[in-house]
Amino acid sequence: MKLIRLALLLCASLCFAVSASAASVLQEFLPAATASDLVPGADGFGPVRDDLAAAPVLKGGETVAWAFITSDFVGTTGYSGKPIHTLVAVDKDAKIVGVQLVKHSEPIVLIGIPDAKVKALVAGYAGLDLVAEAKSGGTGHEVDIISGATVTVMVIDDSIVRSGLKVARALGLGGLVSEGDNSGPRFTIDPAATSPSDWTEAEGDGTLRRLSLDVGQVNAAFADNSDARARERAIADAPQTTFIDMQAALVSIPAIGKALLGPAEEANLQNWLAEGDNAIAVMGRGLYSFKGSGYVRGGIFDRIVLIQDDVSVRFRDRDHRRLGSIALDGAPEFNEMDLFRIPAGLGFDPAKPFRIQLLVHREVGPIEKVFHTFDLGYQLPQKYLSVVAPPAKEVAVVADRDEGTAQADLWKRIWNDSKLKIAVLGAMLVVLTGVFFFQTYAVRNAKGFYIFRIAFLTVTLVFLGWYANAQLSVVNLMALFGSLVNGFSWQAFLLDPLTFILWFSLAAALLFWGRGAYCGWLCPFGALQELTNQIARKLRIPQWTLPWGLHERLWPIKYMIFLGLFGVSLMSVEQAEHLAEIEPFKTAIILKFIRAWPFVAYAVALLVAGLFVERFYCRYLCPLGAALAIPARMRMFDWLKRYRECGNPCQSCANQCPVQAIHRTGEINPNECINCLHCQVLYQSETICPVVIKKMKSRAKLAASPGGIPSHQPAAKV
Repeated sequence: MKLIRLALLLCASLCFAVSASAASVLQEFLPAATASDLVPGADGFGPVRDDLAAAPVLKGGETVAWAFITSDFVGTTGYSGKPIHTLVAVDKDAKIVGVQLVKHSEPIVLIGIPDAKVKALVAGYAGLDLVAEAKSGGTGHEVDIISGATVTVMVIDDSIVRSGLKVARALGLGGLVSEGDNSGPRFTIDPAATSPSDWTEAEGDGTLRRLSLDVGQVNAAFADNSDARARERAIADAPQTTFIDMQAALVSIPAIGKALLGPAEEANLQNWLAEGDNAIAVMGRGLYSFKGSGYVRGGIFDRIVLIQDDVSVRFRDRDHRRLGSIALDGAPEFNEMDLFRIPAGLGFDPAKPFRIQLLVHREVGPIEKVFHTFDLGYQLPQKYLSVVAPPAKEVAVVADRDEGTAQADLWKRIWNDSKLKIAVLGAMLVVLTGVFFFQTYAVRNAKGFYIFRIAFLTVTLVFLGWYANAQLSVVNLMALFGSLVNGFSWQAFLLDPLTFILWFSLAAALLFWGRGAYCGWLCPFGALQELTNQIARKLRIPQWTLPWGLHERLWPIKYMIFLGLFGVSLMSVEQAEHLAEIEPFKTAIILKFIRAWPFVAYAVALLVAGLFVERFYCRYLCPLGAALAIPARMRMFDWLKRYRECGNPCQSCANQCPVQAIHRTGEINPNECINCLHCQVLYQSETICPVVIKKMKSRAKLAASPGGIPSHQPAAKV
C-alpha cells in the first residue's frame, strides 16, 4: 500500500499543468497595476465585478473607464503556446483609453525584438473606437505589424479588439448591446440544397467567392502607404499581371463539399471534422501565395484570417490539409489548393456573412516590411439556407459552456488530431518496454543490438524531437510547482498528448528502471548527443575519459543547477524559465537551431564537447536529468545483471560504460545510469567478459575430456 501511495505521489509530481483556478486573470494582475499609468489622471481601481471580469477605473471616486485582461475573454495563445496577457481600459463611449502588455512568453520577443518596441505598439491602441470596430467587423484600423513578429502582433491585435467588443457589449458601452439582444430572422443549413453542376454555375450563384488582384492594383494600394519606401519598391511586372486570384467556398456544407471535392473526398472531410466544426476551401494562383512559409516555422498561417463580426479565426497547421484536386467541372488550374478547418466553439456561424482577409507584405529593407490587407467577402447563397423561427424570449439566453467542458472538448479534439503521433509514440514505448523486460535476449547479438539502438535514437531525434517537438524540460517541473499552489488541472495537462504520455510513462518507468528509460532512449537532445558522438567515433575523433576523481566531482553540478532553478521558481517562475535556457532543448530541438547566434553557439558548443566526452551535457549540466535522478533510487527492481567478479577484479564494464556510471567497485550508480544496456551486452560477451570466457574455456575443456560432461551433471554455474 505504501508503494502504491508513493507511485501515485510520483505520478502527480512529474506532471505539469496550468492553473484552473476560478479566479480571473484580472484579479492576478490588477494589484500590481497603477491606474494612472493605464488611464492618465486616474487615481485607483474599484473592485472586480462578480458577473464580469472587469474593474472600474476611478478618478475622484467616479468611474471613467473599465479595466480588463484580454485573456479573460478570448484566446490569446501565441507562438510560445502560452497566453499573451494585455490590460485594457475602455471608457463609457466604448473607446480604448489605455493598454498595457503585462505578461507574455513569446520567444521571438524575448530573444530577437526589444520588449519596449512591442509594448509601445500595444500602447498605441489607445484611442481605438470599438463602435467603429463593431461596424467594420474588427478591421476599422490599420495593424502596425513588426517585422519578425507578425503572428505575435496579430494575436495581440485580435485579442484587444475582440475582448474589447465583448466587454463593451456586456456593459452596454457606446450604445453597443449583447448579440443575444439582436432580433431578426435566423437561418440554418438546408440539408436538401442542390449542388452546382459546374464551376461557372458555382461562381454565378455565389457558391464560390473571388478576390482577384493584378500588379497594378497592389502597387496602387502600397502607393498610399505612409512609408515612402513602399512606393519606391513597386513590383516591376506589367500592371495587368495577376498578383493573386484567390477563390473560396464553405465546403463543410454537404452540397458544396460534394460538388467541389467529390463524394469520396467530401466523406474524408466529414470524418476530419468534429461535431460543430466547419471548413473552407481556398484556391489561389498568381505571383503571391496566400499561405506563405511562416506556418512551416511557427505552425500559423499568418497571411490569411477569417473574420465574422468580432470573431476572427487564425488557422494553424493542425487545422490544415492540402487539397489534391477539384472535382467540379470547368475548374481552372491553381497553384495552391487547401482546406482549412474552423473549430467548434469559436463562435463562427456558417449562415452569417464573413470575409477572408489577405495580408500582403512588401519588403522595404533587409529585415523590414510594410503590409496591406485585402478582403474576400463571403455570404452563403440563400439556396443553402432555411429560415428558423427565433426562440421564445424566455429561453433566448443560453448559458455558455463552463470552462471545464470547453477544455475537455478541446483536448479531445487535439488527441483525435494527433492519432498518428500517438500511435508512433505508443509503438516506441511498447518496443522499449519489451527490450527492458527481455533484455537478456535483446542484447544477445551485440551488433544487432547496436544497430537497433542507433535506429531507435534516430527515430527519437527526428520524430519525437524535430517533428513532434516532444522534448521534456525542467520548465515542466517548475510549472508543476507553480500550478500546485493555485490548483491542478488534468484538463490543461491533456492539451499536449505526447507530453502527457511521456510524463506518465516516465513516472512508471522511474519505479521500474530509473531515469534511464527516458534519458537514455526517449530524450531527443540526448539522442542527438549520442548520434553525433557515434559519428565522431567513426571519424576517429579521440575520445576523452575523465579521471574518476574529476568525473565524480563534476556530477553534482547538474544537481546544483536544478536546485538553483527550483529556488528561483519559488519566487518567480518567469525568471526561472529565462534561466532554464541552460537547457539547449529549445534551440536544438524545438527551434531547430533557427535562433539568435548566442543560443546556437551555446548548443553547438555542448554538442562539440560531446564529440570528445560522450553525453557531456547529460553527465554534468542537465537539470532535468538531475530532477529525475533524485527519485531514481526508489525503483522497485534491479534489472541489470552483475557477476561477483564485477569490479574485483574485472573492470571491463566500468571502463566501457559510455557515461562512467559504474564505480570501480562494480556497483552501478542508478542516478547516473542511462540504461543503454551496454554493460548487459558485455555481460554475455564471449570475447570481452572474463567470467564468460572462463566459463566457455571450462566447458570446452570438459567437452574435450574423454568422459565429456555427464548428461546428468549440469554445467558449472558461475
